[in-house]
Amino acid sequence: MKVLLTGATGYIGKRLLPVLVDRGYDVVCCVRDKDRFNPSDSVRAKIQIIEVDLLDAESLEKIPKDIDGAYYLVHSMSNSGDYTSLEKTCAINFREALNKTQVKHMVYLSGIINEKSLSKHLKSRKNVENELKKGDYHFTTLRSGIIIGTGSASFEIIRDLVEKLPIMIAPKWLETKSQPIGISDIIRFLNQSLFNDKTYDQEFDVGGPEIFSYKEILEIYGKVRGLERSFIIVPVMTPRLSSYWLYFVTSTAYELAVALVDSMKVEVVCKDKRLEDILDIRPEKYEESLRKAFSKIRSNQIVSSWKDSLVLTGQSNLNLSDFIRVPKYGCYKDVQRETYASRTDCLDRIWQIGGETGWYYADFLWRLRGFIDKVFGGVGLRRGRTNQNKLAAGDVVDFWRVLYANRKEGKLLLFAEMKLPGEAWLEFKMQGDTLVQTATFRPKGLLGRMYWFSVLPFHSFIFKGMIHKLTHTD
Repeated sequence: MKVLLTGATGYIGKRLLPVLVDRGYDVVCCVRDKDRFNPSDSVRAKIQIIEVDLLDAESLEKIPKDIDGAYYLVHSMSNSGDYTSLEKTCAINFREALNKTQVKHMVYLSGIINEKSLSKHLKSRKNVENELKKGDYHFTTLRSGIIIGTGSASFEIIRDLVEKLPIMIAPKWLETKSQPIGISDIIRFLNQSLFNDKTYDQEFDVGGPEIFSYKEILEIYGKVRGLERSFIIVPVMTPRLSSYWLYFVTSTAYELAVALVDSMKVEVVCKDKRLEDILDIRPEKYEESLRKAFSKIRSNQIVSSWKDSLVLTGQSNLNLSDFIRVPKYGCYKDVQRETYASRTDCLDRIWQIGGETGWYYADFLWRLRGFIDKVFGGVGLRRGRTNQNKLAAGDVVDFWRVLYANRKEGKLLLFAEMKLPGEAWLEFKMQGDTLVQTATFRPKGLLGRMYWFSVLPFHSFIFKGMIHKLTHTD
């Protein structure tokens, strides 16, 4: 059986892919940018990869005509632009492309919809569902509550709030009810729903066995972590203030914070549990999902993270190949060279840069730059890394995006996603027994040039200190 997987580079898709391969399916992965798709070698050998853009109907002609099933795991939490219209267009284009194939069944992952007054985000999900179900195939919608697992937006925001704030002055929506579900259960529901005729042409709500307010969700997290937390619920807090509160306290992008605040005012509780009986799946409790997540974190086994999404940085149209060639002209550069004592040790330090490790030198200035970026609406320094030891093209490293990572070649290239009056790259490259570290800035107008010269005094010792730490063990 041949299965088409959209969203293969996303949080859910990355985790579902190996499960589908293990079931023996021939999986065709739809990706927008092949440079951002880095499955393991064992998985890559068993799949087909096609590069498509759901907004470009012609590109969807690449979809094989002999597919039997499909997953639609594409959605946006961005609040920038008319994403509702764009998501609807993507759904229509995809439906029409699949109508030209022999596909028998499509599964779509959406959000729980059980109130008349829906958030903009949930309305868009519902519109996508309405368009997809018009196709010439059997269609199944799984409507999920908030997902708990390493790297999920919900888990990471809960983690940020509880770990950082002993006392929370919080909005009234903290009293809204929700039904969290573990990521492993979501993958089981998605996996077992495909080609099951008992799920055809139906919608199912999927959630964990417990219903909590968001306040209780935070309290239980604190209990698991051994942290006592106090809450002061503010009855009047505008959506804008709520969004800023979430944006500055957590690692979320502002666009995501706006969408989340809008959605958190709406109860997301399952209407029934029919699918549990059909598939004989009993989801784990919230505390169990939390403990499993921390087990993965301790062993550094985070498969995917919402932080790697380009949508959340406002750069959903970014192709890594467009920036992998660092410009030579019209740029300012800071080039540092130092001989390393051990190639292996030097590479280890480079491949662990950022996140919990930090930047090896003057970390307080890196944190200050991240705070300034947050103030101006950027991503800040809180995104960290998905995996502290591994790097691949498309990964996030604080406010950088990995464009190229080849340990054997000894080259790592990062592209800045902070708010800048221009574009910036940071490259680490082994040449013989020397590490060459190059910071490149292509200014945009006079403001860009003024910016470069204003930070130049800091660069002179930050980058010099950093390369020394990378090349020496002292």
